[in-house]
Amino acid sequence: MNARWTTRPEGSNWGDFGPDDQRGRLNLIDRAKVLQGIAEVQLGQVFCLSLPLELPGGNYHDLRRRPPLLRPVVRDGQVKYNLRSSDRRTDVFCDDCAEIHTHFSTHWDALSHCGSVFDADGDGTPDLRYYNGYRAGAEIGGGAGDATGAARALGIENMAMAGVQGRAVMIDLHGMFGDARRLVGYDDLMRAADATNAVVEPGDMVCLHTGQATALLQAGADPPAGLLDDAFCHLDGCDDRLLRWIDDSGLAVLAADNFAVEAVPPRELRDGRAYERIHELCLFKLGIHLGELWHLSELNAWLRANHRTRFLLTAPPLRLTGAVGSPATPIATV
Repeated sequence: MNARWTTRPEGSNWGDFGPDDQRGRLNLIDRAKVLQGIAEVQLGQVFCLSLPLELPGGNYHDLRRRPPLLRPVVRDGQVKYNLRSSDRRTDVFCDDCAEIHTHFSTHWDALSHCGSVFDADGDGTPDLRYYNGYRAGAEIGGGAGDATGAARALGIENMAMAGVQGRAVMIDLHGMFGDARRLVGYDDLMRAADATNAVVEPGDMVCLHTGQATALLQAGADPPAGLLDDAFCHLDGCDDRLLRWIDDSGLAVLAADNFAVEAVPPRELRDGRAYERIHELCLFKLGIHLGELWHLSELNAWLRANHRTRFLLTAPPLRLTGAVGSPATPIATV
């Protein structure tokens, strides 16, 4: 019996990687999977898959996330920019600090980012749980009204320590469906994958190219509302076959160059309320980290031109203990 739960959610893999697992499907990226990724490197050409961290502009869905605030360190009352260490020395230093919203720009969601109300104890009283049964208040954040935060389990540092390097597969949704807003279900996803012969195997990291991040990069600090809400592909979290494929495919992580990976709001409500089913499936049930707002268009164009879909992906987050997400600078090598 697991110490944290007696009943796990239907369709979840709680306990499959051990009773205290905090890495989820990252466990599928083993040494063999890393070597498969390395085998995809033919030219040594690299692509940066991150937006500038001050983008995108706008306030998507009023999430109150803000771009980084960068300011110089002050040392002994002096701003440490172009600061000489002494009048006798020639060396000059700059030093700064940053306040960063972990989910603003290109980022990873930690497994502590999304939980669910679930009766894991089987006593008829649902409470707030996260992947593998970790409890709100006990391991994730404080109690009601506690603003100190911090994930004592499932923090993003677990992902950082895993390395996040291996073989990745690009599925080009934009190449199939263009700029128009579209909720992509299982059939659409398979059409797009088949169009470029993209094959996903267990342990692969899957990247979805929609083109939204590139449009936001071009729009700069003040994008029109249409780019935020009314354009580009987003996965349809209400398509049960799509959810089943995410599980059955054995993919290790799922990243996209749009907001949220899935459509927000969804096309259907549950109990009269909107909710994010792919976030719940991936982060809460299966331990699949989600990457959002990646910059994939340049890499995707190269892959299409060279009739490829696979590449080596290196994408660790910051090793920021207790964080529920992290900025990322993913690197693809081909």
